[in-house]
Amino acid sequence: QVQLVESGGGLVQTGGSLRLSCTASGRSFSSYVLVWFRQATGKERERVASIVTTTGTTYYADSVKGRFTISSDNAKNMVYLQMNSLKPEDTAVYYCAARQLTKRDYNYWGQGTQVTVSA
Repeated sequence: QVQLVESGGGLVQTGGSLRLSCTASGRSFSSYVLVWFRQATGKERERVASIVTTTGTTYYADSVKGRFTISSDNAKNMVYLQMNSLKPEDTAVYYCAARQLTKRDYNYWGQGTQVTVSA
C-alpha cells in the first residue's frame, strides 16, 4: 500500500522557518515528480514546489521563490520543504503528492499538515 505522510507543520511567527517532511512508502519513486501543494481556507489549491526525483529539477511558485527550498532523499523516499521568511499568507494546509514523470495526474496524496504563520 502506497502512503505519503507529511510532518513538520505547526505555528510560527512571521519571519520564522519550518521544515516539512514527506515520507513515501510502498513503492519506489524513481522517475516521479514529488510535489508540495497548499490550500488555504476559502482558496484554491496551489502548487508550491516540485522536484523530479531522477534529475533534481525543481519548480517554485512565484509566491515562494527565494524563500522555500524543495529537496529529496531518494534513498529514503523522502521529500522536504524548507520554508524560510514565512508570511501570514503562507498559512495553509500543505500536502505532499506524487505523479509519474510521464503522467499528468497525481497518483498519491498525503493527508496534509497545517502551517499557521501568525502576524
